[in-house]
Amino acid sequence: MLHRALADDAGIALPSTRRPWAHILLAPFAVARRDVLRVGNIAYGDAGRRNLLDVYHRRDRPTGGPVLVYFHGGGFRIGHKRREGRALLHHLAGRGWVCVSANYRLAPAHHYPDAHVDAKRVIAWTRSHATDHGGDPRMIIVSGSSAGAHLASMIALTPNDPTFQPGFESADTSVAAVVGFYGYYGRVTGPGSSPLDRLRDAPPFLVLHGDKDSSTLVEDTREFVTRLRQASSRPVVYAELPGAQHTFDLFYSLRYSHIIDAVTAFGTWLRESQPHR
Repeated sequence: MLHRALADDAGIALPSTRRPWAHILLAPFAVARRDVLRVGNIAYGDAGRRNLLDVYHRRDRPTGGPVLVYFHGGGFRIGHKRREGRALLHHLAGRGWVCVSANYRLAPAHHYPDAHVDAKRVIAWTRSHATDHGGDPRMIIVSGSSAGAHLASMIALTPNDPTFQPGFESADTSVAAVVGFYGYYGRVTGPGSSPLDRLRDAPPFLVLHGDKDSSTLVEDTREFVTRLRQASSRPVVYAELPGAQHTFDLFYSLRYSHIIDAVTAFGTWLRESQPHR
């Protein structure tokens, strides 16, 4: 499924990788990597614990790697930067990427667009500090799961929009691409609060969703992908994962290892074929 989606939608060849039996059997426990350093709890705003982020990079700190900024899910009400997506962050960092995972303000104490403002501030922080950790600030890919995919999509579709950048209007918050996992793409409140309201000038998207998801329905993601493809001139890669439920990225698995390979291939293709923004 991943091979076909990448090839058909963007002409990306995903290399076939044979996993040893030990890799398959120990997959649920293979999250952290010894060659990866996590720099934790860096403040990017003034909202206390909800404005903290972690940076993951290889200990030998190679330079010029792509940057992945990741936002957790939780329906804009719960969630934490060290919950889902951990295997993705560790394994991409082990491959020379720089990865950022951030908390953001949540309901009921905070309301739209507070989380989206925080997400924009994370992008601004990342662009300013990527080189400190070995990343390329011109190659920022934004990603997220569930509500985090909503944040990632909205960020990508509203580059430098002052509505979401109060007090930092001059910051460059454009991104190179989006990777969305089992996303919610509907409205948070009124008109303008959904990625579907803002589909013009979209960057490349890689969208993944399980066909057994009972929390964010796959039918809604299909509609999002269809409308995005109609509105965008850039590639939209969509992979529907057979048998996958919500939060399929909570633990490492054989399937998730192939998803990480797909994200890696997507990032490599992006660097080779797309101009830096």
